[in-house]
Amino acid sequence: MRSTSGLARAITSVETSHLSGAVEKRRDDARPRAVGRRQCGEIVGRCLGVRFRHPRAPSRVSVAAFDPSTAIDMVKAFAMNPSPGLTAATVANTSVFIGGFSVLRLGLTLAGVAHSWFLGTVVMAAFGLGGYVLVCAYFIVGSAVTKVRLKQKQAEGIAEARGGLRGPGSVWGSGAAGILCAIAAVSGLTPVSADLWRLGFIASFCSKLSDTTASEIGKAYGKTTYMSTPPFKLVPRGTEGAVSVEGTLAGIVMSGLFAALSVVVGQLPNIGSVGVCIFAAFVANTFESMLGAAVQGKEGYGWLTNDIVNGIQITVAAFVAIALGSIARL
Repeated sequence: MRSTSGLARAITSVETSHLSGAVEKRRDDARPRAVGRRQCGEIVGRCLGVRFRHPRAPSRVSVAAFDPSTAIDMVKAFAMNPSPGLTAATVANTSVFIGGFSVLRLGLTLAGVAHSWFLGTVVMAAFGLGGYVLVCAYFIVGSAVTKVRLKQKQAEGIAEARGGLRGPGSVWGSGAAGILCAIAAVSGLTPVSADLWRLGFIASFCSKLSDTTASEIGKAYGKTTYMSTPPFKLVPRGTEGAVSVEGTLAGIVMSGLFAALSVVVGQLPNIGSVGVCIFAAFVANTFESMLGAAVQGKEGYGWLTNDIVNGIQITVAAFVAIALGSIARL
C-alpha cells in the first residue's frame, strides 16, 4: 500500500509540473517582449482613460505655410490691387479701426466711427489702398482745420457742434456721393466706366475738403466776409452762405493739394484730371454757398440742414467731374 501510494504521488507530481510548465509558457507567450515609450504611453493612457497625442516632426508643408516671404507677397498683392473686394477690405479696414480707434475718436462720435467704418470698407473694396488713403487724408486734414482757433470760434458762437466731432450726419454729408461712385464702379451695371466713377469719387471729397477748409479758415482768419449772392453785402464771420477771401483761397489750395495727392497714390492719371477735380470742386462749393445764402435757414426750408446741403454739394462735384471727364475722354 505504501509503494502504491508513493507511485501515485509521483505521477501526480509529474502531471502538476507539466501543467505548471504549460501555464507558464502561455504566460510567457502572452507577455510582451519589448515595449517602447509609445506603447507604454498608450497602455497607461487606457488605464487612466486619457488619450495621449504624440508630437510629430514638422513637415515641410507646415513650414512653408508660415513663410514670411509669402505673407509679404500677399500684402504687396493687396496693396497693388485696384479693387481688392469686400472681404479683404472688411478685414483690412476693421484692423485699421481697431488699431486707430483712439485717433478716430478725436474727430468722430461713437456713431460717427461706426458709419465711417462702412464708408472706409466700401471705398477700399472699390478703389483699393489708394482710395482708402484719400479718405484717411480727408478725415485727418478736415478734423485738423476744424480745430484751428477753436476757442475763438466757440467764444464767437460759430464753432462746429460737439467741439468739431462729426456724427453720422456729417459722415454721410461728406461721403454719400463717394460711396455711390464706389458701388457704381464695382457693379459694372452703368454705361459709365469705372475710371470716370473714380474721378467723381475724388472730386466729391476734393469739394468737401475744400469747403471745410474754406469755412474753418474763413471763420478763424477771415477779415472781410460777404454773402455769395447779390447784393453781396458784408456780414459777420460764420454767417451761412457767406465767403471770405482768406477762406476761399485756402479752399482752392486745399483742393489742389488733395487732387495732387490723388495722382501720387495712383487714383488720378494725369494733370488734366487734377484740373477737372479742382474745377468741379469750385463749381460745387460756389453752388453750395449760393444755396445756403438763398434758402437755408429760411421759412419753409427747415429740412435743408447743413448735412443735406453738403450731400447736394458733393453730388454736384461728382456729376460735374464725370461729365467733364467724359467729354475730355480722361
